[in-house]
Amino acid sequence: MDSPIGLAHLLHFGTLDCVAVALLFAGWLVIGRAIEHPPHGKASVSVLMRDFRRQWMREFVTRSPRIFDSAIIDSLRQGTSFFVSATMIAIGGGLALLGNADQLSGLARDLTQTGVPTVVWEIKIIVILLLVTDAFLKFVWAHRLFGYCAILMAAVPNDPNDPDAYPRADQAADVNIQAARNFNAGLRSVYFALGALPWLLGALPLLASVAATVWVLWRREFASRSRMVMLRRT
Repeated sequence: MDSPIGLAHLLHFGTLDCVAVALLFAGWLVIGRAIEHPPHGKASVSVLMRDFRRQWMREFVTRSPRIFDSAIIDSLRQGTSFFVSATMIAIGGGLALLGNADQLSGLARDLTQTGVPTVVWEIKIIVILLLVTDAFLKFVWAHRLFGYCAILMAAVPNDPNDPDAYPRADQAADVNIQAARNFNAGLRSVYFALGALPWLLGALPLLASVAATVWVLWRREFASRSRMVMLRRT
């Protein structure tokens, strides 16, 4: 009995909906791959920042005192902690919405789509929650990695001539870069979670939103003014 009803509900998702959702996840994966592994000669902001992070850790070896560096890593952890809390709240709000059919019905009325079954809204919200959950998990791991980086930085000898000084600094740099990679991936998931919200209005708004999200991410990573500053050698 339940199966035919489920199939009937799925009929509310047309071909355009399926295409839009497929493009949503394809865009999320492809732009992430392009940012982390850009074509030769077209480094993204994220890749450029890796070199600066590694240079930071090598400069850190000879800096005295090192309070400035500890303040930076603490700032990075606080920023990551904020996004952990924000995504956790968003997940809680989404789950609360899924558990209250009356709220979903009210949402449908607000969007003038009263003829759409509640299960359709639930599926749309679940898709958004999947992206937010992915962001939450990446932010949590990034926060922990920044903590590991802080410990590795503390293990760097104060004497630059110590044979362990630069190897320890390189270890700290690698962990710092990995933390930043997870943080950036979490941000991209947040971007696409927000980009998935227009699906509540229909497939066409979702398609337009996916295109806009991919364009914004591409521009900020490959054509922004900040990237030009990072490439400047003087």
